[in-house]
Amino acid sequence: MSKTHNLNRLAYFTAVVETGSFTKAAQRLGVTKAVVSSQVTQLESELKATLLVRNTRKVSATEAGKLFYARCTSILNEAQLAFSEMSQLSEQPVGTLRMTAPNDYGTAIVAPLVAAFRRQHPDCQVELYLGDGHSDLMAGELDLAIRVGWLRDSSLLARKVRGFRQLLVGAGADTGQFDHVRHPDDLSAIPFVANMALPDPLQWLFENAAGETATVQWQSDLSIDSAPAIMSAVGEGAGLAILPDFLVQDHLATGTLTHVLPDWHLPEGGIYVVLPAANFRTAKVTAFTTMLRQAEKVRGRE
Repeated sequence: MSKTHNLNRLAYFTAVVETGSFTKAAQRLGVTKAVVSSQVTQLESELKATLLVRNTRKVSATEAGKLFYARCTSILNEAQLAFSEMSQLSEQPVGTLRMTAPNDYGTAIVAPLVAAFRRQHPDCQVELYLGDGHSDLMAGELDLAIRVGWLRDSSLLARKVRGFRQLLVGAGADTGQFDHVRHPDDLSAIPFVANMALPDPLQWLFENAAGETATVQWQSDLSIDSAPAIMSAVGEGAGLAILPDFLVQDHLATGTLTHVLPDWHLPEGGIYVVLPAANFRTAKVTAFTTMLRQAEKVRGRE
């Protein structure tokens, strides 16, 4: 195994060459003259070469010292550039932000937000991967993931953005086809579009303000693994479905969909930003997370 050299000694050596003095080099570096002299001596010992010629007036580089100094300045400049670039990364969004989100939330909320993020931070590129599969953050290929629903135990850091309601919806309010529904017990005979992305898409627990609960077990002839596709099918009269409020709220407002049994509530879920374990967050991650939280805070007041 090759010997590991103390690269800090390069800074001591270059300071002496540039100032022509151990005393001035020590003043520049904020250390004692003895420390500078000791570090340079050890460097010469490691290299088995005389780098400096010392006299009473000035310290000068030898021929070998001049060649080594040229290399040292290049190395130290590259190191300084690396620190400067990392400082930029921590101060302003630059580079490529890679994230993943579920198809429904990603389409309805994240994709428009990404467009706004790019307008605010033109030096930052974005790669958004939509899908309901759980990409591996630990592999290092993603900066963050947005999860919707209920989180499994994980070593990753999860920050809740807000909660969301699940709503029982059917086709447009003007049809009157759900007027007879007064209680969850009235639902089982109505066609239901199941979401195959869920672990148990056919059994749901309803609860009203009085604390009364009712469990509905549906049978379904239509199952789809995409919430936006389910919403389209429901809008065309395929039956009832349970969908998140962020996906259907605009359609409820326009009457394309109707909220069935609004006095009965379903279990609420959460929207989370999930991050890999790290000591530092780049500015691009912090900026987008902040933008998402602010956007959802505004939406929560609507």
